[in-house]
Amino acid sequence: MTLPQPTPGAGTASGTVVPMRRPVVLISGLSGGGMSTALKTLEDLGYEAVDNLRLSLLDALVSQAHDRPLAIGIDSRTRDFTAEALAQELADLRARPDLHVRILFMEASDEVIQRRYTETRRPHPQALDRTVADGIARERTLLSPLREQADVVIDSSDISIHDARRILSGHFRLDADPALHVFVTSFAYRHGVPREADLVFDVRFLDNPHWVPDLRPKTGFDAEVQAHVERDPDFAGFMGHLKALLEPLLPRYAREGKRYLTIAVGCTGGRHRSVLVTRLLAQWLRGLGHKVGEAHRDIERNERKPAPETGPPAARETP
Repeated sequence: MTLPQPTPGAGTASGTVVPMRRPVVLISGLSGGGMSTALKTLEDLGYEAVDNLRLSLLDALVSQAHDRPLAIGIDSRTRDFTAEALAQELADLRARPDLHVRILFMEASDEVIQRRYTETRRPHPQALDRTVADGIARERTLLSPLREQADVVIDSSDISIHDARRILSGHFRLDADPALHVFVTSFAYRHGVPREADLVFDVRFLDNPHWVPDLRPKTGFDAEVQAHVERDPDFAGFMGHLKALLEPLLPRYAREGKRYLTIAVGCTGGRHRSVLVTRLLAQWLRGLGHKVGEAHRDIERNERKPAPETGPPAARETP
């Protein structure tokens, strides 16, 4: 659980003034997982950024930085790095009442990391005398205790730099607004579930416009597609239950200190049903007063070649 960060001068029920705790974000993760992007993004957000810091200097840096928010990169490149030593340093920092310490862990799939190192022709820090694959495996083992302690884990395998910065900003922005920011996105199951999603809803049970030739090239932004999906006898009930589920959950997330929540809605192609439900969900959340971002990850992806049938075969799952 991430503890909420009190606002300056905030009072308790007894009237006691609670001082603001200084944000300190420790950025670690797999080499090639996006740590450089994370550190630069937090620097742009107003953090003082320090990369590849020796563990023995961590306490001194935090103490000397005074009131500056800190983003500190520590990973397997660090000369005196061990998971045990870092765990002790973290325990000491988290015990300080003046600090709000969080761990950000950046990672990616083995295939993506191998491709990134192949493209840049840089040596992997754990693979100087072995293959990149062996270096990745070694680093995963080395950093696994740190990953288990992380407050935020971001898998950068399938997200753009723009999306990575959006996610990081949502989690680590420095404004005093404690409100929960919600990001709602549609996606195609055939292209994978968004790895950053906190809540995932599957709408493949709804009547599929893909099997109507005139609707196939359209999207959930088109009125004809909207009307088709909304005619499904289960649509209204589903939306009602979905709203009834989310409405009491969101304040609970905010009370637990969560500042950024990603909701993903998926169908097979990511163009029709999920797009409509995402749009309606975002509109409803805005109406409740939440700060909401909206995107449609796979709406522009090329459709696969249509099947020769004009309707879904009875013995096969429909897209």
